[in-house]
Amino acid sequence: MSSFIAKLQKRVAKEESGFTLIELLIVLVIIGILLAIAVPSYLGFKDRASKSAAQANVRSAVPAVEAYYADHGNYLFTLKPDNSAAATPLAALQAIDQSISATTLTTITAGASTYTIASVKGSCTATKAGPAATIVVTGC
Repeated sequence: MSSFIAKLQKRVAKEESGFTLIELLIVLVIIGILLAIAVPSYLGFKDRASKSAAQANVRSAVPAVEAYYADHGNYLFTLKPDNSAAATPLAALQAIDQSISATTLTTITAGASTYTIASVKGSCTATKAGPAATIVVTGC
């Protein structure tokens, strides 16, 4: 019995260890399958996050737009709350709400009785065209 154990120990000591080509290929196939499942899920998550961020930016600017209308009776965005001139429509809204920036709102179009505000995040553009309009998301 001891000679059998000695032969077994000698064989194990001489044997080179490592992975065979088949084992490595199987691991690569498993990793490929996992990536094929994970990548589309990640891209879908990224698009949903961009859509939500664009909508949230527009939604957060609406109170400032309506506050401007309440103060001035129009949506021209030419005056600050103290009735001094605003350099841009963005500056007029920033005087009301400082969280509004060029990165949150990319387009502000003014009119006497209507407005259009838009925000772009990733490939998604959220737009609200007027006080009674809903937020429309395109490009996702």
